[in-house]
Amino acid sequence: MKTATPSRPSLAACIGIGLALLLAGCGALPDKPARATLYDFGPGLAASASAANPPAAALPTLALAEIESNTRLDGTQILYRLGYADANELRPYGQSRWSLPPAQLLRQRLRDALAERRTVLGPEESATIARAEGKVPDTLRISLDEFSHYFESAGSSTGLVRMRATLIRGTTGGDRVLGQRSFTVRRPAPSADAPGGVKALAAATDAAVAEIVQWVDQLPRQ
Repeated sequence: MKTATPSRPSLAACIGIGLALLLAGCGALPDKPARATLYDFGPGLAASASAANPPAAALPTLALAEIESNTRLDGTQILYRLGYADANELRPYGQSRWSLPPAQLLRQRLRDALAERRTVLGPEESATIARAEGKVPDTLRISLDEFSHYFESAGSSTGLVRMRATLIRGTTGGDRVLGQRSFTVRRPAPSADAPGGVKALAAATDAAVAEIVQWVDQLPRQ
């Protein structure tokens, strides 16, 4: 009697097994990482509209230094604080980012606003004028100390911006402080999430910029 030999699997069966293994392998692959949503302060249409019709009287040229900030604000994370739980802890939103560090976004907004009534120079441009003409324009320095979505409670939050402005005049005898002031601005957030925090921080930034511009313009030009 002949011993029965196991039959070889048919071609169709082999293909079916292969497809099953392939599908199983694909199912085990990790999902594609979600891309973070990027935010900025918006196009600044109001500032552009007013810049189209500048006032007749221009103010003196001003140098705007790079904005200083603490290390926690050097990155692009959108930060929030739970004031009702632990106000000392800064927490980042997971899938939301600023397009640039807050200090750079703030400097762009401030420069646009100041430039509506005067020429605004960067540090390198100011140094070039100093070498060519022997005079240095007054310098505005900003320190950004707080920039967060602050939750007073689970259902109530604001965009909180705190900064310090110093106007300095360079003289042959050294730098002289013409004025210094701290600015703290809050604006309500429309929602308790990253998009709501962004809108609140953008509004607070615009309000703080308007206060700084008004303060600089009103300082006596000694």
